[in-house]
Amino acid sequence: MRQHVMGGVCLAIGLLTASPGAAGTDAVLRWNENAGKAAAAACLTPEGNALAESRMYAMVHIAVHDALNAISRRSRPYAFDDQVKGGTSSSAAIAAAARDVLAAVIGQLQESGECIQRGLATVEADYAAALGELPDNQPKARGIAVGQAAATAILALRAHDGSDTTLADFGYPEGTAPGEYKFTPGTPFAFAPRWGEVTPFVLRDSSQFRAGPPFPVASSAYAEDFNEVKSLGGDGVTTSTARTAEQTQIGLFWIESSPLAWNRIAREISARANLDLHENARLFGLLNMAMADGYIGSWEGKYHYKFWRPITAIREADTDGNPDTAGDPGWTPLGFTYPMPDHDSAHSVEGGAAAEVLKRFFGTDRVRFRNCSMTLPAGQKCTDATPRLRSFRSFTEAANENGLSRILIGIHFRRAVEEGIEHGRNIGRRAVERFLRPLGD
Repeated sequence: MRQHVMGGVCLAIGLLTASPGAAGTDAVLRWNENAGKAAAAACLTPEGNALAESRMYAMVHIAVHDALNAISRRSRPYAFDDQVKGGTSSSAAIAAAARDVLAAVIGQLQESGECIQRGLATVEADYAAALGELPDNQPKARGIAVGQAAATAILALRAHDGSDTTLADFGYPEGTAPGEYKFTPGTPFAFAPRWGEVTPFVLRDSSQFRAGPPFPVASSAYAEDFNEVKSLGGDGVTTSTARTAEQTQIGLFWIESSPLAWNRIAREISARANLDLHENARLFGLLNMAMADGYIGSWEGKYHYKFWRPITAIREADTDGNPDTAGDPGWTPLGFTYPMPDHDSAHSVEGGAAAEVLKRFFGTDRVRFRNCSMTLPAGQKCTDATPRLRSFRSFTEAANENGLSRILIGIHFRRAVEEGIEHGRNIGRRAVERFLRPLGD
């Protein structure tokens, strides 16, 4: 197996399998996985409110990074700048930082009370287990204190970031002209129309890398994208489809939450690369800040362009003025069409951002790995005995397939996907270049 040494990180380039349980004994990886468990228990993932999920992961990993940095300074802090004197337990600091952020954020979610209570119970159980493994001594006490201080700092910084915005806006004004966003079937509201006003983590402002515009509805480029998603994206039941069996698998595979999927991939690659606590703290801080800003930036663009979704476009195509499109009033996509405008594809932004962070952190794009999914049919999920795996030769290949999946399930035009991937790459690049920089850089 070849070895690559990039930026002080030795990465074995081989075939990696991203699956649950990769965290081992590394406390950063353990709490990254715990955060995913808490998100699932709180109904945020694998198909819930990924906006809140991404924000929560970013805040957890900033607190973890800053707590470790206070014990042994290795990189530039984000929200908490202090230095601890005396022996201090890193494991206790990480657990306390993660626990306090998770408990606070989950307690403020706009989910049901039952979901919130399940999430909180999961966090407390994991916290008790983590602390129970450590001896009761001064290093443990100092670790808890510094972890709590780091959590308090990021919670204070994000206390008024705009994330308490209305999620389901039933009064959002719909468009009337061809190309303008209208509510999609079964969802008579717009989802989180002001999420683009949430304070970013790494962007100067949410419009910094705004995607280029959708194609004009009367153009031949639009017609090409229209006919592609119309042909490939049907459900195969109500609406015929030219999609192959493998393309159907790709579509279903990537439906799951982007933060859930890309953190799983990063955990496994990190474990195989033998990253230490500080390297993991920096990696997961960068990854999750970039992904949180991916949603913020994409939402800003979505509600700037207010472009209609394929299901609306195809059902109303006979009135769009384009001679190369034909309407189908009963056209039904394979995937659920989320209640927000098409452009750009936030899922594609997330993949582009995550792949760019991973590529720049490890110093190479050429990392072969496999990944599982939580949105494949029963018997094929990550948690099943024989999960279905997909193989990738690079981070970019995975990001591109992730974007393609949105065309294959019929919920995005190719223009939204391609612009979204590039949007995400720009966000990922800025995160790595500007934040949590190693000392001496």
